Amino acid sequence: MSWALRFLGVGNAQAIELGSASSVIECDGKPELMIDCGQEALTAYMEHYQDTPDALFITHVHMDHVGGLERLFYKIYFDEAKRGKVRLYVPVTVLPFLQQRLAEYPGVIAEGGANWWDGFQLVPVSKGFWHRGYWYEVFPVRHHLPESAYALRLHGSMIWSGDTRPIPEMLAKHADANECIAHDCAWEGNPSHSGIEDLEREYPKDLLQRCVLYHYESQSHGEKLMARGYRIAKPGEVLALPAPTESRMVQ
Repeated sequence: MSWALRFLGVGNAQAIELGSASSVIECDGKPELMIDCGQEALTAYMEHYQDTPDALFITHVHMDHVGGLERLFYKIYFDEAKRGKVRLYVPVTVLPFLQQRLAEYPGVIAEGGANWWDGFQLVPVSKGFWHRGYWYEVFPVRHHLPESAYALRLHGSMIWSGDTRPIPEMLAKHADANECIAHDCAWEGNPSHSGIEDLEREYPKDLLQRCVLYHYESQSHGEKLMARGYRIAKPGEVLALPAPTESRMVQ
């Protein structure tokens, strides 16, 4: 089996031309799991796969990461073959924020009689979850309030940092199997996001060499990151991944 990470979008909330930061873990060219679902990301997913996603992990609830879920609800709710079958993996401490932002809107459909959650199969997660025979680790990152944003790890294969400041203590624990690391990085950092100087200060060089940077401000800033010697993700790019560690599979 061949594994890959497809970047649907790589920009920050203002970089519309780069798409909202999101990706899909693929196995043999087929989608396994979509990570986050901004409006642009959902469009990119449907254009490429010619279908809606059937499984998603949500890192946090800023709208450039969850704004596409409302549109996805309408597409699946009125499709009896998909209604209630789209798996939505949500960290338990993120769930109340997602409820407030999307699920509590009154009268989710004009006809009445429907709850927003009727469209999905909700799977609350804490330290991780099983999906199609593989264990995905989940761990908190530094983005706004504590325990409001999370990263995802497929052991031995990849890590998706989500929106975060540097997290050296977490990666020392959760990136110890030579995984590829898709990491939040802009040219200049701020209280919510990592800048390249932040990563250079906080991370050892060998870890930085495993990083593919996304969530940057613009194409020109991406070019500056490359000129500095780093690999950046580009919209639509497919990154080949090592296969997940066998010991983390269901036997």
